[in-house]
Amino acid sequence: MWRDLLPIGRNPESGGYRRYAWTGADADCRTWFREQAETRGLTYEVDRNGNQWAWLGDPAAGDAVVTGSHLDSVPDGGAFDGPLGVVSSFAALDELRTRGAQPHRPLAVVNFGDEEGARFGLACVGSRLTAGQLTVEAAHALRDADGITLPQAMERAGYDPEAIGPDPERLARIGAFVELHVEQGRALAALSDSGSAAGPHPVGVASAIWPHGRWRFDFHGEANHAGTTRIEDRRDPMLTYANTVLAARKKARLAGALATFGKVSVEPNGVNAIASLVRGWLDSRAADEETLAEVVAAVEQAAVERGERDGVDVRVTRESFTPVVEFAHGLRDELAKMLGGAPVLPTGAGHDAGILSGTVPTAMLFVRNPTGVSHSPAESATEDDCTAGVTALADVLEGLACR
Repeated sequence: MWRDLLPIGRNPESGGYRRYAWTGADADCRTWFREQAETRGLTYEVDRNGNQWAWLGDPAAGDAVVTGSHLDSVPDGGAFDGPLGVVSSFAALDELRTRGAQPHRPLAVVNFGDEEGARFGLACVGSRLTAGQLTVEAAHALRDADGITLPQAMERAGYDPEAIGPDPERLARIGAFVELHVEQGRALAALSDSGSAAGPHPVGVASAIWPHGRWRFDFHGEANHAGTTRIEDRRDPMLTYANTVLAARKKARLAGALATFGKVSVEPNGVNAIASLVRGWLDSRAADEETLAEVVAAVEQAAVERGERDGVDVRVTRESFTPVVEFAHGLRDELAKMLGGAPVLPTGAGHDAGILSGTVPTAMLFVRNPTGVSHSPAESATEDDCTAGVTALADVLEGLACR
């Protein structure tokens, strides 16, 4: 499975992946998923929001145990973020069959669409629509960098954008959702490095997801000639933007939070032109919502104050926000017990499991990442740890669905 999936959407220059929603690479990933389902004799279906499902047992029976993740990527992302969860889910079903386990609850593997939000700027579109956390109107208004709307992209890929929307009946059939994911950090590796008495920890259980969001900062200045405009006559939004990036780093560090400007667009984007508009996107995360709000407010204040000095108008728009997610404590503790006291740890990364947590009992497993690098071609996990992840997921599925 891993070998078949690895070439899809890989950029030969960067070595990273560009598997964006409703593109050719996305279609190839979807074909791969369907083939995996059909090879195993699973019931395959696509829901109204384009999420793919592979069922072992009757989908309508209810109280299902569902696992899976996503197959799309960030720009030039790594091979493990998302796909490891989907590959491991199919492998865990194979392991259950090898064990002769007999499920008394339906089992399913899911591939949620557009989790990363790389194309349309909003993460977890497929699961947000399903859970009713994204309105149809807001989804239809999403556009990519080329001005293509989400409905247009779906139509070109052969899907019906008029069908999207909340799917409470589907969610009501799910008794538990467990998502396996490569760890996006070094917490498990650090535990192993520390010589913990419990020994190495290739797999952990998630306790919570930090609250997080995305804010768009628009810095409006005045376009002018880079070679003839005196420094004192400039209204340069790039200057204000640069100072805001530094302010974000400082405010986050002081608060024990995270703040990152990772995407920027410039108009008119000429080498010899002072920009008229710089647009930057802030990603910020913190252990609690109050701290997150304070950090974002402090970054905005720093931007406005610097803008006043530079003659630049600053406007801030919140594009998305996900509150703190506390995974179902009973399910979380049950998984940790099944896995022999696996470590329980929080994460700053958002996931489809976090979106579903308000409606469905959800939990997450993390597979150790030796470098902690994620959203990069350097993202990795060892074969032994990936195998341990499959075994752990199979143990969990057997415990939830077969006993």
